[in-house]
Amino acid sequence: MAFVFEHVKESEADEVLALYRSLVGTPFCAWTADYPARSDVDFDLSRKALFCLRDEETGEMEGVISIDEDPKVENLTCWTPELQPGRELSRLGVKENYQNQGIARKLMAGAIEELRRQGYKSVHILVAKENKKALASYKVFAYDEVGECFMHEHAYLCYEKAL
Repeated sequence: MAFVFEHVKESEADEVLALYRSLVGTPFCAWTADYPARSDVDFDLSRKALFCLRDEETGEMEGVISIDEDPKVENLTCWTPELQPGRELSRLGVKENYQNQGIARKLMAGAIEELRRQGYKSVHILVAKENKKALASYKVFAYDEVGECFMHEHAYLCYEKAL
């Protein structure tokens, strides 16, 4: 199967929200019925910061990722000063029937290339402490654990990677 990494179209906002909602309640997912919300999707689309991995043959969106712009996250004191400016990758979601097939890895690689293209020096990721699957992944991807924080009613580990 061949995939293409590209911007999500504004007309696909409902599809992205449906993907997010389909993952609520799945193992290790910290999302709720209220988050991510349509306002998050709209905000990401307004900044051209929402990307997907699309099946080239069918055109179907298999997963999404956002390059977030959250001052609360960027102002955390755990980030390495020499690696700023950085941006957070967030709202990474892969359709359940496509999980464990490398889609998340391809989404992250595409987003990292986009950040490099935009001139950022690092990538930041917050991972809910209970998300054991994601925690294992970020260690494999050579992210450095640089701190902890409590936001959005969850305890997170903070990961950073130089670009």
